[in-house]
Amino acid sequence: MNEVQRSKIISKLLGQIYPKTPIPLKHKNLFTLLVSVLLSAQCTDVNVNNVTKNIYPKYNKPEHFVKLGRKKIEKLIKSIGIFRIKAKSVYLLSKQLIEKHKGKVPKTFEELEMLPGVGHKTASVVMSQGFGYPAFPVDTHIHRLAQRWGLTNGKNVIQTEKDLKKLFPKNSWNKLHLQIIYYGRKYCKARECYGIACKICTTCYPNRKKPIKINKA
Repeated sequence: MNEVQRSKIISKLLGQIYPKTPIPLKHKNLFTLLVSVLLSAQCTDVNVNNVTKNIYPKYNKPEHFVKLGRKKIEKLIKSIGIFRIKAKSVYLLSKQLIEKHKGKVPKTFEELEMLPGVGHKTASVVMSQGFGYPAFPVDTHIHRLAQRWGLTNGKNVIQTEKDLKKLFPKNSWNKLHLQIIYYGRKYCKARECYGIACKICTTCYPNRKKPIKINKA
């Protein structure tokens, strides 16, 4: 079975398991989606949602966070990992949106990636989940599963993204990346399966006996 054949099987199985793919990060608008994605670095979506549910009802615009200032933002998000760095990014990002984008979240990768604290993955999530633009954000789950499923050599997340985009139709990317994330969290976890236990791994590699090593993101 080659990678193209595996990709078709994977798409079919994921479609059966996850016909619907709600956005994991709770948000009120494009700006709060952007902030939540930024906060989710090295942190679970559940933790982010637990924190932001007490923030977004009151603070949900760039102007709100600029007015709050870094120290108050720190207090609001202190239960999230590396909160001081994230608070600084949220503050500076909010300020830049007001100064350069009239308080609106820009609609291009280039403009998004110029915002403080926003890298390619964060920009991809916003473009995909916020604007509906075809993108394939690669997080640790996708990077791990793509290797276990033989869809990439896993050299790095950049290569993984390129390989996945070649294998899957463009109109499937937005839903597919969420399906893989959900599957990785439940069935093909980092410290479980190891490429030899879950349904997709055993379907793609029925004769695989030993756990496979993967390159970390």
